[in-house]
Amino acid sequence: MKILKFGGTSVGSAERIKGLLDIVDPSERQIVVLSAVAGTTNALVEIGKAYLAGKKDEAKQLIVAHKDKYESLIKELFSTENGYKNGKELIDYHFNLIASLSNDLFTPVEEKVILAQGELLSTTLWHFHLEEIGIKSVLLPALDFMKIDEDNEPVIPFINEKLSAILANHPENTLFITQGYICRNAFGEIDNLRRGGSDYTASLIGAAIQADEVQIWTDIDGMHNNDPRVVKGTTPIANLSFDEAAELAYFGAKILHPQSVFPAQKYNVPVRLLNTMDPKASGTLISKDGGQKGAIRAIAAKDEITAIHIHSSRMLLAYGFLRKIFEIFERYKTPIDMITTSEVAVSLSIDDTRNLEDIIREVEDFGTVSVDRDQTIVCIVGDFGANTNGYAARVLDAVKHLPVRMISYGGSDYNVSILLNSEHKTEALRSLHNRLF
Repeated sequence: MKILKFGGTSVGSAERIKGLLDIVDPSERQIVVLSAVAGTTNALVEIGKAYLAGKKDEAKQLIVAHKDKYESLIKELFSTENGYKNGKELIDYHFNLIASLSNDLFTPVEEKVILAQGELLSTTLWHFHLEEIGIKSVLLPALDFMKIDEDNEPVIPFINEKLSAILANHPENTLFITQGYICRNAFGEIDNLRRGGSDYTASLIGAAIQADEVQIWTDIDGMHNNDPRVVKGTTPIANLSFDEAAELAYFGAKILHPQSVFPAQKYNVPVRLLNTMDPKASGTLISKDGGQKGAIRAIAAKDEITAIHIHSSRMLLAYGFLRKIFEIFERYKTPIDMITTSEVAVSLSIDDTRNLEDIIREVEDFGTVSVDRDQTIVCIVGDFGANTNGYAARVLDAVKHLPVRMISYGGSDYNVSILLNSEHKTEALRSLHNRLF
């Protein structure tokens, strides 16, 4: 069985929803994972923010405006009276549910209920469309099998148990449809896998049922060797290893959700990145043996980084110092991207600044702290193992005219990362591309 995931742009209009059948073969046994229609999640986020701020009239206006877009969508999507009726009843139900939440005490629990409506809408609309044109499909509610634990980690044995049982009840069916992104948490409440989580859903399903392949369909023909939005002459990479893909996804390659690589890697399920707009393009295959020895593969950049510098004479020859620093970030559940150290100083970078002020207040107990905002991590991915030489020198030579703030090398066999002010990002990407490829 294959898992096919389609992002928001792939279901962004009635024409594109209908066009999924140009890719999906209903005769082949597969699970199709859909994101919300393009723009929906952003709209739902704004509605949730209005509710949290107590701005019920603003929320009402946003609901009406977004429902109007779905009214237009179903008029184009359905060609029969019964099909339109099903579509109209569906959007009425979901938007009435969203509107009804204004009557309750609005908490993050209700906010997550709102955010779940996008995927519930897109999957059911496609299911109704297939029903209208006589193609059988089974709608698999992700809330029946997708679960995360107290630490927001997916419970793959639970997913396998529940999903396998559901699939076993439909031995004659070949086409299954489910929602990306949404799940239930350890308390049974509606929750989500964070933004971009539809990729993660597809990978988790693929891992749980040991699928033949997970296909991620987007609007670009595979993972490129640099950011095509700012660098000319980029090319798609035919094959990547799981480790290479994980580095690129985490450090800014927008085509793939960072967490989506790890379940596939753990259970050795190949992931293929393909282009909805050009289905014949070969894309990128991510697999166990997809790496290339002795080569630089790609460059990616991660924006909105904050660097924290801690200088303390207490660090000199002191054991346990770094542990105490890391414990602060652990308490605030704030991941660290990069770290460099010297005898009396440590510098590290984060991308989650929600608890930055509290972190700084505690870290100041250990030394002098300075903070640099608006930073970018540029990650160069390739084979940087112990038996290679010269690649790090080429990387640094390419950015020698730029003020680099931090360098990370040796922590991984697959990347060299540099930190610099975001204003230098484009120049760094272009210079590295010209020097390395």
